[in-house]
Amino acid sequence: MSFFEAVAACLSRYADFKGRAARAEFWWFMLFLLLASAFVNQMTMSFFGATAANVVSSIFFLAMVVPTISVSARRLHDMNHTGWWQLLSFLGVGTLILLIWFMLPGTKDANRFGNPPPSFED
Repeated sequence: MSFFEAVAACLSRYADFKGRAARAEFWWFMLFLLLASAFVNQMTMSFFGATAANVVSSIFFLAMVVPTISVSARRLHDMNHTGWWQLLSFLGVGTLILLIWFMLPGTKDANRFGNPPPSFED
């Protein structure tokens, strides 16, 4: 799955918490979030100043919360974990556990959340 395919898949499944997401889809979307938020912040700051950049960055963050939670849940589903494990991020060590889980390969066969993602090349 390419960068643009992953971003398009995540944004088109904006609030779809069912199914599975491959590692490539998840990590390409995370890279998109990093690059897009930096771009939005820098462009807004250079044209309108720091206060406007904070407002626009906050709006961008709020717009991306649901697809980020959604793709994270689907990524956890790929490893046969429920999406509710994302609540671990509220604990200090929980974020590290989730990061490790997101790096691990998913189950190769069908699990309780469905068949493997179509682009199971990772």
